[in-house]
Amino acid sequence: MKRRIFLASAASLLAGCAPIGTALNNNMAFMRVIYSAEKLDEAVIGTRGLAREYPPSAVDRNFRVNGFATPSDALYQGLVADDFRNYRLVVDGAVERRQALSLAHLRAMTQQTQITRHDCVEGWSAIGEWSGVRLSDVLALAQPRSDARYVVFRCMDNDGQGTMYYESLDLHQAAQPQALLALTLNGAPLDPAHGAPVRLRVPTQLGYKSAKWVARLELVGSYANIEGGHGGYWEDQGYEWYAGI
Repeated sequence: MKRRIFLASAASLLAGCAPIGTALNNNMAFMRVIYSAEKLDEAVIGTRGLAREYPPSAVDRNFRVNGFATPSDALYQGLVADDFRNYRLVVDGAVERRQALSLAHLRAMTQQTQITRHDCVEGWSAIGEWSGVRLSDVLALAQPRSDARYVVFRCMDNDGQGTMYYESLDLHQAAQPQALLALTLNGAPLDPAHGAPVRLRVPTQLGYKSAKWVARLELVGSYANIEGGHGGYWEDQGYEWYAGI
């Protein structure tokens, strides 16, 4: 079983590192292996395991910046100029009680701190100390309806061509105790380059699942009709949805 998990994970990383449109990603037999690996990963590891936590001495004080460029539109820059006082995290969709939570509200909620490793599909990793609100606590405020199956993270960054970044988790993943809406990194409030004011932190999955610059949590029954229909920006480009590590 360990060998099967290793081979599945290795195959998934090879696909993730290959540019979209290459022969490897266009080989349907290989892609079937990737998709079967994802199902094996999710079935065996599931959402019950915890990511390793590290001592403070292991923290990378200059945590690497990656991903899309920091939003430069007037809306985001206005939020930055106002120290995010007008920011509201909207939680809506298939919920009983729509929420629009200020940063002050989020900071007043019970905070969790974790020192965990961020693993990027590009092959690098970094250890950071993250603090924030459990995702499950925020979702509980909105009371997901019985038809809700996924939470979609709508973000404020885009790919430079106008397509906004988004990600998704199912509600079991969202209930994982380390799934965090992070407000601070290494003891300081998130800065714009690292996803301020709120970013997702899911240490049990590859880094592209930990969406930055989160503006809205949308509860849905299916993500099939959202953007490319695969549950996330990179997933729409051919990357795996579960992306467990």
